[in-house]
Amino acid sequence: MLRSHIVTRIKEFIRSLLLDLTTGRSPIILIHRFTNYCTNPISNCGCGSDFPSGKGVLLTFSKKSHVHRLDVMLRVLLIVQKLLQENKHSSKRDIYYMHPSVFLDQSVVDRAINDICVLMQCSRHNLNVVSAGNGLIMGWIRFSEGKRIFDCISSPNTAHPIPVHVEEIKDIITVAHYILVVEKESVFQRLANDQFCNANRCIIITGRGYPDIPTRRFLRLLVENLHLPVYCLVDCDPYGFDILTTYRFGSMQLAYDTKHLRVPEIQWLGAFPSDPERFFVPKQCLLPLTAADKKKIEAMLLRCYLQKEVPQWRLELKLMLKNGVKFEIEALSVNTLSFLTESYIPSKIHSKNLWDNICYSMLGFGSCLCGLA
Repeated sequence: MLRSHIVTRIKEFIRSLLLDLTTGRSPIILIHRFTNYCTNPISNCGCGSDFPSGKGVLLTFSKKSHVHRLDVMLRVLLIVQKLLQENKHSSKRDIYYMHPSVFLDQSVVDRAINDICVLMQCSRHNLNVVSAGNGLIMGWIRFSEGKRIFDCISSPNTAHPIPVHVEEIKDIITVAHYILVVEKESVFQRLANDQFCNANRCIIITGRGYPDIPTRRFLRLLVENLHLPVYCLVDCDPYGFDILTTYRFGSMQLAYDTKHLRVPEIQWLGAFPSDPERFFVPKQCLLPLTAADKKKIEAMLLRCYLQKEVPQWRLELKLMLKNGVKFEIEALSVNTLSFLTESYIPSKIHSKNLWDNICYSMLGFGSCLCGLA
């Protein structure tokens, strides 16, 4: 979306507010509510359809509880307008420090930015508000961001930061066979130390925990442009599973922008609740689920997209709850340090590819077993 279009929308919005105020009317602002899942897995819902769900929130200056939220939103809106007019960028933290005594807390600014995105029907990057990037990439890929060239191919096992200005990325070149997303930096570094990219022609990405917006946008850009298989490796615990679903289905906080952030093609590579028995993980490496873990799993089991789109993921999550244990990816390497890179990941990807080929061949017979994997 062009900056000029956003600026025009902002000016029209401010003009309508002023018109209401000067004519003695209390402005009413509708903030639509979006959701990427509901908690009724058997309902015929419209979650993830990119359309608002429910009635949203009606903000008005006549309600004292709304005044501060509107004050913050209008202040942030004026800052955004200036950023766009001057073609400059700012972080959410920079914006907070422009009026800390008014904003009071960073989360207040975050909500205001989300409100503005909903009102202007745009993504956060369209406001020239950028997040500090946490993601890393390595492997068989080269691309440019503006005037900066990211040449990962010349040293495939060296980490590079994922660019913040994803919309400026162009000239993507790769000879990779697939993309591997890993949950955390420690596993990313293990793969780098073991020269994984040399032995396996791939691209590896980590969001270092819950992925930020640049990491998610960058991954989506690669999948859309390169049409490569993409796999995800996370800890076998409720937070690892939540990170996996954030990549595939998006987050509730940014549900209004899910269509630009989700990666429906991503496949769960591991770690699975059934892996300890299959790969002989010692019992001392398995940790009992806490009460908070169990509560989180029970809540995630109700997410409608698990039942509708990935029922096999839901079965694995139920197994985790039944077993009552969790473990980290690193536990798979308890016997051999290089087990993860030499055996686990290659065997998992081979199994995925083999299953895809079986499904593909069965299409000629009018059936496919993909949903039963």
